[in-house]
Amino acid sequence: MIYLLYFFGFLPSIIWLLFYLRKDVHPESNKQILKVFFYGIIAGFCAIVIEMMFKEILSPKSVLYIFIGGAFVEEYLKYLVVKFEILKNSELDEPFDIMLYMIISALGFATLENILILCKYHPFLELSTTLNITTWRFLTATFLHTLCSGILGYFLALSFLNLKNQKKFFLIGLFLASMLHGFYNLFIIRGSGWTLILILPITAFFILICCRKLKKIKGICIIK
Repeated sequence: MIYLLYFFGFLPSIIWLLFYLRKDVHPESNKQILKVFFYGIIAGFCAIVIEMMFKEILSPKSVLYIFIGGAFVEEYLKYLVVKFEILKNSELDEPFDIMLYMIISALGFATLENILILCKYHPFLELSTTLNITTWRFLTATFLHTLCSGILGYFLALSFLNLKNQKKFFLIGLFLASMLHGFYNLFIIRGSGWTLILILPITAFFILICCRKLKKIKGICIIK
C-alpha cells in the first residue's frame, strides 16, 4: 500500500512535468531534468526544517508566518535549486530554460508535499479517497507551485536579459511568487477555496503569455 501512495504522490507532478516539457522547443537533457526535480524534493525537506523553526516563534495561522515562514521560504528554496544547479550550467542557452527549470524544481518540491499528505492517512487511506486527494492536489497545490515558480522564472530570465536592472527583476519575481503563494495559503486556511477558481486560471493565463514571450527571444542567454 505504501508504494501505491508514493505512486500517487508522484503522479500529479509527473503529469504537469510532461505538459511543461512539451512547451520546450529544444528539449533539455533527461539527466538535468531529473537532477533538478530531485533537488526540488530535497528543497522540500529543507523547507520543513525552516518552517518548524518559524512555528516556534509565530502562529502557523498568522499572516506573517503564512507569507514569510511559508510562502517566501518555499519560493526562495525552489529558486536556490536553479541558482546552484542551472544558472552556471553550460547547457543553459535559452531564456525559456530558466523558467522551465524553475517549474521542474517546483514539481519536485510539490511531490514531497503530496507524498507526505497521503502518508498521513496510511494505512487507513482507501483508493477512492487517494484518487480524490491526488486529483485535488493536481488541480490546486501542485499546479500552484508551477505557477509561482513560473512567475519567478520569468522575471529571473528577464533579469539576465537586462543586467542593468537584474536585481530589480529578480526581486519583483520573488515578491509576486511569494504573494501568490501566500494568498493561496491564506484562502485555504480561511476556507475561501472558491477564490482559487479565479486565482489559478488568471495566473495560468499570465504564465502562458510569459512562455510565449520568452520563446520568441532568440540567442544565447548571458548569465553573469
